[in-house]
Amino acid sequence: MIQTIKQLYFRYKELINYVIIGGLTTVVSLVSYYFFTTVFLDPQDLFQLMAANTFSWICAVSFAYITNRKFVFESKSTDKLREMLKFFNARVFTLLIEMACMTLLVNILHWYDRISKFVVQFIVMALNYIFSKLFVFRSKE
Repeated sequence: MIQTIKQLYFRYKELINYVIIGGLTTVVSLVSYYFFTTVFLDPQDLFQLMAANTFSWICAVSFAYITNRKFVFESKSTDKLREMLKFFNARVFTLLIEMACMTLLVNILHWYDRISKFVVQFIVMALNYIFSKLFVFRSKE
């Protein structure tokens, strides 16, 4: 049984690690968003909603780059700056998608902002994996 679990883990290691790290990144994003909207910003105001989302994004993407590089894609790139810029650029694209979704759900459809943020994270997580796999941490082999 344990051997089977080990085999499955190593067979799907990258995807399993991505889901774990993605889950932790989501926690960083949600906790920081909730912190900013509880302490400083009003999510019912569009500008403040976007500010809270941006601040939580910065926290989450910084965490995600470090952990994805080391634990998910096990990058060996020596050009870390170029790799980091590609990672952040890909995440800017998904941030724009996230902001559009949040605007739609919170400001147009009047959903509760915290539930909206949680739901949107699943879309963002899937897109981030695709972009990281295809464009950022693509092996040269």
